[in-house]
Amino acid sequence: MEIDDVKKRIFELRELIEYHSKLYFEDDNPKITDYEFDMMMQELRELESRYPQFDTEDSPTNVIGGKASEGFKKVLHKVKMESLQNAFSFEDVESFINKVKDSVSDSKFVVEPKIDGLSVSLEYIDGELTTGSTRGDGIEGENITQNLKTIKSIPKNIPENIKVLEVRGEVYMPKEVFLRIIEKQDMDGEVPFKNPRNAAAGSLRQKNPDVTASRELEMFVFNVQRSSHEFSSHLESLKWLESVGFRVINIDKLFSDADEIFEEIVKIGDSRHDNAYEIDGAVVKLDSIYDRSIIGSTAKHPKWAIAYKYPPEVKTTTLLDIEISVGRTGVLTPVAILEPVLLSGSTVSRASLHNEDIISQLDLRIGSRVDVRKAGDIIPEIIKAYNHPVDSMPFKMPTICPSCGNKASKLYEEVALRCTNPMCPAQNKMNILHFASRNAMNIEGLGIQTIDKLIDMDIVRSVADIYDLTYEKLIKMDKFKEKSVNNLLKAIEESKKRDLDKLIFALGIRNVGQKTALMIAEKFKDLDSIIKADYGEICEIEGIGEKIAFNLKNYFENPGSIELIERLKNSGVNTKMSENYVSSKLQGKLFVLSGSLENLSREEATKIILENGGSTSSSVSKKTSFLLAGENPGSKFIKAKELSIPIISEKDLFTMIE
Repeated sequence: MEIDDVKKRIFELRELIEYHSKLYFEDDNPKITDYEFDMMMQELRELESRYPQFDTEDSPTNVIGGKASEGFKKVLHKVKMESLQNAFSFEDVESFINKVKDSVSDSKFVVEPKIDGLSVSLEYIDGELTTGSTRGDGIEGENITQNLKTIKSIPKNIPENIKVLEVRGEVYMPKEVFLRIIEKQDMDGEVPFKNPRNAAAGSLRQKNPDVTASRELEMFVFNVQRSSHEFSSHLESLKWLESVGFRVINIDKLFSDADEIFEEIVKIGDSRHDNAYEIDGAVVKLDSIYDRSIIGSTAKHPKWAIAYKYPPEVKTTTLLDIEISVGRTGVLTPVAILEPVLLSGSTVSRASLHNEDIISQLDLRIGSRVDVRKAGDIIPEIIKAYNHPVDSMPFKMPTICPSCGNKASKLYEEVALRCTNPMCPAQNKMNILHFASRNAMNIEGLGIQTIDKLIDMDIVRSVADIYDLTYEKLIKMDKFKEKSVNNLLKAIEESKKRDLDKLIFALGIRNVGQKTALMIAEKFKDLDSIIKADYGEICEIEGIGEKIAFNLKNYFENPGSIELIERLKNSGVNTKMSENYVSSKLQGKLFVLSGSLENLSREEATKIILENGGSTSSSVSKKTSFLLAGENPGSKFIKAKELSIPIISEKDLFTMIE
């Protein structure tokens, strides 16, 4: 390679790495796999090693990826938060072991699974968690303390005699939780998270800690950075961390030989698909804390640790067919039917294709050979198609819903095709499940298995049919005994009394969540008024934009929706706000919430405000009446002060509604 070509390639790689690093670390929206990113970094590292005249201090190989987001307060790390150097072969690991042994004699190492999540730092002063932050650029991270406090495996307090403690760990989303969330995202027509790491990072960077709490994140602590308690070894520190309440990965073996270490790496890799969490490698660390201080760090990595990255497993199979599934909101999702192939510990025969654009990009055709991998080691996805049959044609998405025959179309600024028929059978199953869910009409006992039976027996076709169920109909169901029947009928009868906001949410109108449903119900007071409201009236509600207003009007202008609502009314379902639901004590007052409240969640505080005639907004403006502030209120607090907006506490709010 000519020297000019080398220089050009180095600068090209740097630009690509910086671009993808931002997508990964700051936007939580990676466009390439970890392996592809690692290979670019490896190529750049090798070129800079061979041509040191082009190795600069600001190269991605010398700088920790990412920076603190502008959306959160920044935190200066008291101990630099470094990243790990990667290894991709036995030779890389052996070279690392030999370098350490050259620096310190009688070296002993530990080998740990590398959890694929978001690295965070926790600081405790006098036993209390005071600060939690992301890595950022290693010098400065984001303050996400309130979000981290929602994670159950993170202790909020440890023994008070521990004066100072700073630990590092990995926040992750368990595989089971991830699968549940993306299934719901698919049903709701949302773009699903790409992998558990992406999901964990996005969940931690939420402005509302309650959203973070709902994502069921977990954390393993893997290192002590500074402490008033002294340790001689890494294993000793892990045992101590566990004793004071932290969750750690239990390891108890020490290794000194490179062959033994690589055997352990392979062993961890062979069992990684059995874990409840995702791992993308194994970390080899020097055990002695004193020896670590002697070896030190580069500008980017500790010299006493290395991360072996497992290569992604890719298998080739045949695309047998493309089926179309219909979700709760009517989204038509193409699903690849594959010749079964063993991949990453399980047999894969299906892969979601998400939308028509992905099919076009891959040029998928029935009968093509396809390369398949598991995104994040969990979700099967097709990454390449080739060897198309001679007579094959590019696959075209249907323009007719395969379930009901209704026309399917793309709504404004959407890539997905959608069936807009609210009575579509394929949508009904998931609509019924949503309607009966705890946050909607809360019909206990009406779960997915019961709904399946009711649909199979042709007893229930839509949510309105729930209220036509009788003892005689239900007792015929397989394994449905008298007690279960009576309990379900009682729960159905109770659901008729739910408030209007629960019904609005239960209807499953696109983009209308619980809070939005409550705001709409508080504004119009009864369902008939909502149906009659024009587009402008809906847009007047603070916090409701044009998209929600459009979806609301679109829903109620559909004859099928009106027919459904009439049936619900005739069954005795409440369609009005309870008389005692709204007081006028906060009438006309607009509140903005900021920070973590002492006794109330944000949802609870919002409900109190709306129940008393007030309204809420997500941003401070001249229209804001009060800022309800808790701990760590952030930028909203500053803006409220600048605009001379009264700042009140939780106690003040209760005083206002007494």
